[in-house]
Amino acid sequence: MLINKNIAISDNGFLFNPSTGESYNLNTTGTELLKLIKEGKSLKEITTIFLEIYETSDIIIEKDYQDFVKILDQYNLTEEAES
Repeated sequence: MLINKNIAISDNGFLFNPSTGESYNLNTTGTELLKLIKEGKSLKEITTIFLEIYETSDIIIEKDYQDFVKILDQYNLTEEAES
């Protein structure tokens, strides 16, 4: 799964989709997660990073990741990876 290449993300959590003109505000965690996904980090890599930063478990991170990805898909902010 890839984040649409046109999506712009600011450091303060402002996300802009120039294709549709829609914008969204993310909290700090959502901003960090989206940037890591956009960098091409795997779920395993993201889990490792978040376990170092936050007091949580890998199960919670994985669930939150899946929920976040579903939302990104709903708003058409993702694209399929080219084979």
